[in-house]
Amino acid sequence: MSASTKLSTSVKALYYLANTHPEPKTSSEIAKKIGVNASKLRKILSMLVKNNIVESSQGSSGGFLLKKDINSLHLQEIYCAIEDRKAFHLNVAKSKGGLLSETSKLNNFFLDLFADIQVEIEEKMRRLTLKSIIEQVEK
Repeated sequence: MSASTKLSTSVKALYYLANTHPEPKTSSEIAKKIGVNASKLRKILSMLVKNNIVESSQGSSGGFLLKKDINSLHLQEIYCAIEDRKAFHLNVAKSKGGLLSETSKLNNFFLDLFADIQVEIEEKMRRLTLKSIIEQVEK
């Protein structure tokens, strides 16, 4: 599952949990509501539990609950909970042969470019809270 799909799925699940709070929902209920595969959703929910964004309870009335306040839960925190790498991962290997300096310069150009883009993305995601996303969706 791509990073953007995992992030989108996470936000949809958190949106649903925010709207049904404080009633716990099973992964099957959430998956059915947001239209995703339940087993893939369980993997995402377990990462969100591990990062204290969601909590889970067992038993006949168990399920998943939103643990974090939607006013302070920002998109960057959600992204970091479900992804172990940056949005852009540029793998540049050392060059072999006569184009070493040109290739190195191009590698550095792209590394710098993507580093700048990464910073912009992270800053924007820190400004977006789950509450602000919910408000935009419900307009």
